Amino acid sequence: MDVKDFYFDLPEELIAQHPAEKRDESRLMVLNKNSGEIEHKHFKDILMYLNPGDCLVLNNTRVLPARLIGSKEGTGGKIEFLLLKRIDKDKWETLVKPGKKAKVGSEFIFGNGELRAKVVDIGEEGSRIVEFEYKGIFEEVLDKLGQMPLPPYIKERLSDKERYQTVYSKEVGSAAAPTAGLHFTEELLEKIKAKGVKVAFLTLHVGLGTFRPVKADKIEEHHMHSEYYCMSKETADIINETKNAGGRIIAVGTTSSRTLETIGEENGTVSEKSGWTDIFIYPGYKFKVVDALITNFHLPESTLIMLVSALAGRKNIMNAYNTAVKEKYRFFSFGDAMFIG
Repeated sequence: MDVKDFYFDLPEELIAQHPAEKRDESRLMVLNKNSGEIEHKHFKDILMYLNPGDCLVLNNTRVLPARLIGSKEGTGGKIEFLLLKRIDKDKWETLVKPGKKAKVGSEFIFGNGELRAKVVDIGEEGSRIVEFEYKGIFEEVLDKLGQMPLPPYIKERLSDKERYQTVYSKEVGSAAAPTAGLHFTEELLEKIKAKGVKVAFLTLHVGLGTFRPVKADKIEEHHMHSEYYCMSKETADIINETKNAGGRIIAVGTTSSRTLETIGEENGTVSEKSGWTDIFIYPGYKFKVVDALITNFHLPESTLIMLVSALAGRKNIMNAYNTAVKEKYRFFSFGDAMFIG
């Protein structure tokens, strides 16, 4: 299948630069995955489309303030680090700009010397393996010095760091937010539970590999980067009980979907599990666990638009996306949402 089959023309002004004033007042496109029928709502209307006995599965990962601006020891040249993945206690895989300044053995300073870093190796695709030195607790130092790693298409500075976190974020470790979850408020989640919908949590630490462009002409030749996931026994039990009782499993975000489909058996059951996944879902894939999906609008020719096309059919998705452009929906991380059911 050709990558260009997933192209659509997106005017730059539709790329959301900031979140909606209130999380649950973003727009919601409702897409029937079987008929292709489209409805236009607001996110708080999601309640209308969830049934008692369904189970909503959310990714409770929390984004690291993983963007560090510092200087090179000796020369004082400006450097930018983006933390991708923790390898060991103080050893991280990072993206460094400009990379030419970050040879093995180079040292860098952040803040007033509260954090120092040394390049110890070169990773895959030019990433750098660095070892940090600091006093106290790394997460606290990072919280003080780091900035939110907003995607490059967001040009505006975020005034409130928590708006790039879900209200239920808990497990620190992501390089990017699971953005479908940004639309939920605590009040909306309480209403969902009160309707008899079960709410369950899993963790997938989002890596930037999810957003890397597909460089191969044929999507089958693209290789996904691996990301760490974890599902508890409690969540597995809730999902299995829901399936057995005939309820739907509704994944919030492509990250939750990929985790569920990684863990799921052919019969749709799941079990307590953790590990690394590089699952790549594209049309032709048969979903084992996920019945419906809440998601944002994704980049043209991305692995994410391929995943939603696997669930709803490429023709339905491309029609929905072209309709979203026509109706001036807001796109990407801070944009509007879609419910595929």
